Amino acid sequence: IVPTQTATHLPTQPPTQTIAVTPTPPPPKAPPYPTNPPPAAWKKWPSFSLQISEDMHQVYQRGLENGNDPHAFSVLGDCQSQPDLFMGIYDQNPSFVNSLPFSQRVTVSQFRGSFDRYSPTVKDGTTEGSLLWMGWNDNEEGFCAAGESPLDCELRVHRPSITFIHVGTHWEARNERYLTTIIKKLIDNGTVPVIVTKADNRELDERINKTLIKLGAQYGLPVWNFWESVQDLPNHGMQEGSTMYLSDEGLKIHQLEALQVLDIVWNELKSGE
Repeated sequence: IVPTQTATHLPTQPPTQTIAVTPTPPPPKAPPYPTNPPPAAWKKWPSFSLQISEDMHQVYQRGLENGNDPHAFSVLGDCQSQPDLFMGIYDQNPSFVNSLPFSQRVTVSQFRGSFDRYSPTVKDGTTEGSLLWMGWNDNEEGFCAAGESPLDCELRVHRPSITFIHVGTHWEARNERYLTTIIKKLIDNGTVPVIVTKADNRELDERINKTLIKLGAQYGLPVWNFWESVQDLPNHGMQEGSTMYLSDEGLKIHQLEALQVLDIVWNELKSGE
């Protein structure tokens, strides 16, 4: 609450002399995050590496000018990106939203309707390649065109300004090639991609997270290093005995940090409007 100030009565007589004052330039803006280690040292990256480059500001603005919706974001993901496990709570539970910090409540209001919705880009078993394949599009609600890939349909119908790339648990050959295609398609559409690393290592050599970080650095994308976020949890955030599914504690961090990431990225992007 800002205290009420007592009005000061100024003299009606105008000053007889005008003094020219040269404004002091503001100090340079400090970067919000320290420089990351090289991508090969991705395990040393912080959970939130969400610097917004000038290129991504331009991508965002171009997208809005071309009809992207500033109130829409999308998720490209598998079963653990389904709304009931991921961010659906922000549309489903107003009392929970009211318990959040003010900035996050504003972000929920900004993107209301994007948290708990059907999307052809979120489906059990989704891989990078399947997002680009028309045969993977189940078109459950009938709004996709014939022969349209899940990603093309999502970009056309939902018109997201921001998209989480949250795939990799179900990997495949040519993984980097497909991820690169997805990133380029999003950027060409004026949609800012957010890279998300994964907690699991089903491929046994961590090559998926290595590729995700590599491409994030290559294209100057904001990165949510979720792998780092769950390292202090039992079994590193995975269910006991599982190589795929997050524990309850892991799911909670997954859910809460996703909104924090969206809040930070959106506020950084709109600061350039």
